[in-house]
Amino acid sequence: MSSTTEPTVVIVPGMRDHVAEHWQTLLADRLDRVRTVPALEHDRLSRTAQVAALDAVLGDIDGPAVLVAHSAGVMTTVHWAQQAGRQVLGALLATPPDFETSLPQGYPSIEELDAHGWTPIPWRRLPFPSIVAASTTDPLAGFRRAAAMAEAWGSRLVDLGDVGHLNPASGYGYWPRAEELLRELLDMTARTATGAEAR
Repeated sequence: MSSTTEPTVVIVPGMRDHVAEHWQTLLADRLDRVRTVPALEHDRLSRTAQVAALDAVLGDIDGPAVLVAHSAGVMTTVHWAQQAGRQVLGALLATPPDFETSLPQGYPSIEELDAHGWTPIPWRRLPFPSIVAASTTDPLAGFRRAAAMAEAWGSRLVDLGDVGHLNPASGYGYWPRAEELLRELLDMTARTATGAEAR
């Protein structure tokens, strides 16, 4: 890709604060064209506020973007995609949480998530190519549920194996596979664009 068409990578974190050792932070440090959706200071549990924050970042980008989302950032992305009006080429969706079942202690309850607009989970095909990278030992979502989400969203499912929630608490800081999957996603979007031009 030429520099004029190279997409900007937009990092979509979950509801966490900035974590220097998180793989998304480390990935952003290794990229040239990258933006990160900032952590909200207020209304962090609000789905509307999280979606608006993502949309604001995308609105500041001149040209196409690809999204790299983790945890609740995946849910932000799929909710945003239901009303998307901006140019997104594709999304890498890592370890999506299951907001329709009870999460471990310390996480929001189903009632809290519902009150803040996170449920139901969108079960419609995404309007762009995507990869769901799912863990077999994620405490926030069973693998079968993650696989069902991937199927509903039209995403390619990647089985990451035993990686927990793919965060520092699970022993993951730098995650080199993120760059591999990002390259694969960019190849997918290039093929999709070529096919659209051919029609």
